Amino acid sequence: MELNLLTWTLALLPVLVVLILMLGFKWGGSRAGAAGWIAAVLIAWLFFAAGPRLIAYTQAKAVLLSLDVLYIIWTALLLYHTADEAGAVRMIGISLPRLTADRTMQGLLIGWLFASFLQGMGGFGVPVAVAAPLLVGLGFNPVQAVVMACIGHGWAVNYGSLATSFQTLMAVTGLPGELLAPDSAWLLGLSAYVCGAIVALVAGGWRGLLRSLPAVLVLGSVMAFSQYALAVNRLWNLGATGSAMLGLLVGVGLCRLPLYRGNPQTAPAADFSHLNGGDGKPRSLKLSLSAYAILVVLTFAINLIPPLNAFLDQIQLNLTFPELRTGFGWVTPAGPGRSISLFGHTGSILLYASLISYFIYRRAGYYRPAAAARIGEKTVKGAVNSSLGILAMVGMAVVMSHAGMTNLLALGMSRSFGVTAYPLIAPFIGALGAFITGSNNNSNVLFAVLQMRTAELLRLSVPLILGAQTAGGSLGSIMAPAKVIVGCSTVGLSDREGEVMATVIRYGLIPIGIVALAAWLAA
Repeated sequence: MELNLLTWTLALLPVLVVLILMLGFKWGGSRAGAAGWIAAVLIAWLFFAAGPRLIAYTQAKAVLLSLDVLYIIWTALLLYHTADEAGAVRMIGISLPRLTADRTMQGLLIGWLFASFLQGMGGFGVPVAVAAPLLVGLGFNPVQAVVMACIGHGWAVNYGSLATSFQTLMAVTGLPGELLAPDSAWLLGLSAYVCGAIVALVAGGWRGLLRSLPAVLVLGSVMAFSQYALAVNRLWNLGATGSAMLGLLVGVGLCRLPLYRGNPQTAPAADFSHLNGGDGKPRSLKLSLSAYAILVVLTFAINLIPPLNAFLDQIQLNLTFPELRTGFGWVTPAGPGRSISLFGHTGSILLYASLISYFIYRRAGYYRPAAAARIGEKTVKGAVNSSLGILAMVGMAVVMSHAGMTNLLALGMSRSFGVTAYPLIAPFIGALGAFITGSNNNSNVLFAVLQMRTAELLRLSVPLILGAQTAGGSLGSIMAPAKVIVGCSTVGLSDREGEVMATVIRYGLIPIGIVALAAWLAA
């Protein structure tokens, strides 16, 4: 289809429907997602010549993609409620202020460092689903908690999940990691400082940010430089995990300094009234942390021990799809859909951690009668609304992609800027793809080749533009409606996703803007 203002606006319309309903009318993610999905299907059919066959296949693909995401959401909620019912979250929340009573440092430890570490090990939604409830347990309000957990891990997405997004970038462009790693690593390292500063601002206001600024600079430098060193030395699969782990160790050390110990007598008390396990029985901090320690051990073992990984990945859920073509000639090649490893998936790892933790807590006597039923009930209650929203959002994203609408959006943005200004817009194209699809990985699939070709035509540095693409996608994924829905579902904000998303977008555009400015200056 020819690119003009009308077709570009039509391609953008489903996204506008979701944004207007969630931000303007405060609709929940499931209702707004359904409206966006209906708009995408109708526009693809009526204006982009996507026939019934194409639309049917896109929705089959969307279900497969959704299962990949929902597997993580349901099991992340299960792990949280397994620990929550045992009083473990209460214990962690009580113990952390003993390490530091400084509220801003507490926010940085969980919302920035721990969330980034979880992103390094896990995938979509895990940092938000795990970190946000812990922040609520420390006394932060639910909106603050989700915003901090979303923003805090954005810099770690590209090299997180064992560098899945970066591996995709290499695969679709055909360029070696040695060429691509330096630019993406330094751009994302720069954004780490910004993500940390925003978490500090949300946690403690301007006074908290100013007081914690030395810590943000030290921790940001530790993580940015270590991630860069890992990436350029071909260890990009450990880029986020290794740097965030080092950041956590340094962060715990900083909390011992007088400046960041805080005053327990004047620090606000954490509110644990919403948590279970309040039977007055003493809890061991080590035992309380066992659920998350098991998650860490299992993740490293399954991902880094090749024979174990290969054994668990033997059974895959996958479907092969035919070539799909619109009436205007936009072609999606034939090929397999999203492959889901039934026993080696991130969701499987969360499930294993949940089951092992349950038996540990039960043996320790941490559960009251009928604990398993309460855990299951709360998991279902928290996951149903978010599941419906994600199904709708992913369905909308897939039909837009296969109808050529998403490519048209990026093409219009790229053609509006010349050689001088294009580096400024490249990160926003990556962010747009991640916002629509909820995944930096998908953004790289959609736009990396387009960005590479545009850079070649404009005679710009290809590694720099691709670094801006994947950095923008990393930071844009934290604003995706589907990811916000995940966070809201874990802290009881299922009816307030629009309010939370407005705040996440307001803050999330800042690091993308900083990356855009840096790419422009570098070009």
